[in-house]
Amino acid sequence: QAVPDLGAGASQGGAAAAGGITLPTVKLSQVADVAVTGKADSISRTNGKDSIGVSIVKAADANTVDVTDAVKSKMDELTAKYDGITSTVTLDQGKPIKDSVETMLTKAILGAAFAILIILLFLRDIRSTIISVVSIPLSLLIAVLVLQEFDITLNIMTLGAMTVAIGRVVDDSIVVIENIYRRMAMSSEKLTGRELIISATREMFVPIAASTIVTIAVFLPLGFVSGMIGEIFLPFALTMVFSLLASLVVAVTVVPMLAHMMFRNGLKGTKHEDKPSRLANGYKRVLRWCLDHKGLSFGAAVLLLVGSLFLTPLIGVSFISSGGDNSMIVTYNPAPGETAEDVEGYATAAEKEIMGRKGVEIVQYSIGGSNPFSPGASKQALFNIRYNSDFKHFEDEKKAVVELLQKNTSKGEWKQQDFGGGGLGGSSLTVTAYGPDMKELEPVVTEISDKLKSVANLSNVDTSLSKTYEQYRIAADTKKLSQHGLSAGQLAMALSPVREQPVLTTIEKDGEKLDVHVKTEVKSYADKAALENALIPTPLGGAVRLGDVATIEEGTTPNTVTRKGDRIYASVTADVTSSDISKASKDVQKVIDELKLPSNVDVEMGGVTEDIGESFKQLGLAIAVAVAVVYLVLVITFGGALTPLTILFSLPFTVIGALVGLLVAKETISVTALIGMLMLIGIVVTNAIVLIDRVIHMEREGMSVRDALLEAGGTRLRPILMTAIATVGALLPLAFGFESGALISKGLGVTVIGGLTSSTLLTLIIVPVVYEFLNRRRAKRQRSGSLETAAE
Repeated sequence: QAVPDLGAGASQGGAAAAGGITLPTVKLSQVADVAVTGKADSISRTNGKDSIGVSIVKAADANTVDVTDAVKSKMDELTAKYDGITSTVTLDQGKPIKDSVETMLTKAILGAAFAILIILLFLRDIRSTIISVVSIPLSLLIAVLVLQEFDITLNIMTLGAMTVAIGRVVDDSIVVIENIYRRMAMSSEKLTGRELIISATREMFVPIAASTIVTIAVFLPLGFVSGMIGEIFLPFALTMVFSLLASLVVAVTVVPMLAHMMFRNGLKGTKHEDKPSRLANGYKRVLRWCLDHKGLSFGAAVLLLVGSLFLTPLIGVSFISSGGDNSMIVTYNPAPGETAEDVEGYATAAEKEIMGRKGVEIVQYSIGGSNPFSPGASKQALFNIRYNSDFKHFEDEKKAVVELLQKNTSKGEWKQQDFGGGGLGGSSLTVTAYGPDMKELEPVVTEISDKLKSVANLSNVDTSLSKTYEQYRIAADTKKLSQHGLSAGQLAMALSPVREQPVLTTIEKDGEKLDVHVKTEVKSYADKAALENALIPTPLGGAVRLGDVATIEEGTTPNTVTRKGDRIYASVTADVTSSDISKASKDVQKVIDELKLPSNVDVEMGGVTEDIGESFKQLGLAIAVAVAVVYLVLVITFGGALTPLTILFSLPFTVIGALVGLLVAKETISVTALIGMLMLIGIVVTNAIVLIDRVIHMEREGMSVRDALLEAGGTRLRPILMTAIATVGALLPLAFGFESGALISKGLGVTVIGGLTSSTLLTLIIVPVVYEFLNRRRAKRQRSGSLETAAE
């Protein structure tokens, strides 16, 4: 390349020229390579071609999908503006979010369709069906408008809540329209028209208002759950609350209005006596037998409950499904002594190897620059690899790629990285050892690592101490150095020159100012012998071997040394290959318990186990608070403690169906499953409220407890089954979805469907049994109290 003219002043010695002394000069090009270059900090290639990699990070309050769409739109403009330039998206965090949202919308539509079909099959009247299902779009629309006021966007959590809410928001409307329709069809009904509709709506207002308030109360504790789970599920909880409030308003305003409009001329056909259906008669026979055999009935239910608890070890425990698109990130950490050129050679070979694999769409790698997985690692290579969306067994492929690359490059380390940084869906366990110094920690960490490698369902066992560098300690002989006119400082500068020189001057070329830097040749030493033979320049123009003026001692040093307070710690990490995190955690804990530790070393387990423990603790507390709040609301609603206690007896039996459902569906007990259990509290109590409210109403009209239970059971059987089956139908698309990675996932759907099925069937039996038992005990105590008073 042409050497820029540095000017006359640059070709003469400054101070010497000023003094009139002429010194011999030499052109810069004779002692150095001069070139005009870009100051590149990194190398980047995409699909075998040189490229410029650009990373865009959104602001904390920005919408991920909006940012990714805007960036892609801007890149399309730039590629259209400049010829020969193309752009490729190698990592798009907006795509899985958009895919999840589209999937959730599809499930919501299918769920609504199932719910409508079920309602139509039960009511067998198109007008009643239309009136009841109007609550679905109206309630969700009102919820969306309220969410906008709170600056909450439509995302995977809010859409997931709406999908789950579809089966619930229609419940209040079903109960109201079913009662209106039933009374219109009764020949014994004295009221007609507006008066009948108002009376029928008023009759159901207390139970549906109580059930809605109870369900809302269930979700409120989610807003107070701390940590990551609270932040994630708060939009979910708020969406459910707003949807349920809207459904109550619609049920007591819009539904009666539409009923008045569509049934203005009454029902077509002949009215009939209010006789129970064959299904209701069959249920009454079963209920009467159970009321006559309370101990046996209740004992069988408890036996089922206890038996289901033994399924827990078979189901297993996990955190949250990891999922995501078929992308992976792999890094290469060079071995000591490897240069940037060595790393580039390995990366080029790896690029060719990966691009030849089936299903690979994009391979992008960069060397140097910023690296989120190893800040400051100037020679590390980072690969972004994306496969097509139809690729199967991607988890196996990730392991195969890393093993292949490691086999071809024996010195450095290839490692697949978790882009989430151990966030949601992470499945790594961490064992941390604390001690006073590395001498005490190293044997403990090595022992833990060796033992974990033999534990089933663990892979990629690694320690923070495994990443060590060879270290050479140079002890200078000052006497020998002085003989060559050298000092220890000059020796250090010769071996480790300043890599980045400041700007020495500037020149102008074609109207553009260019900075002038001097870059010295960087030497690397492969081993101790190479270092001993290194030539150190002397002030007299000669050179001396390093081994002749210094002693070199070999050793190793850890890549990093971490402290907590005044103690050093090191960690052992392992990936869990099974979905059952709890079993792997127990096996690891067993290893820890069997260790014979020095008195000054402590060991603890963390990682995903810690996440599960904290999240389950928070959700368990939320469930306990929800039950307490529900009981308080019921006490206020029914004006006593006995009836609410009876209603709460329906809750434990949700566990039976929930655990059986998880086992059959091969799902684990996870955060989403616990959210499903939280939902069940509100849904199940709703059915019990509708039943017991009718019982109390019949008792006030003069019926005995037994007759009131049988009459209420027959009357409320249809609305209870309708609401339960409609909820199940709405959740079927969620339960049978095969997409991974959604927080509102299959586990939640399966839990609610299973729990609602078992609790509905047992609510219709156990709640009446408990109600009659408690009422008889209360009546007996009252009679005893009356006799004592009379005796006095």
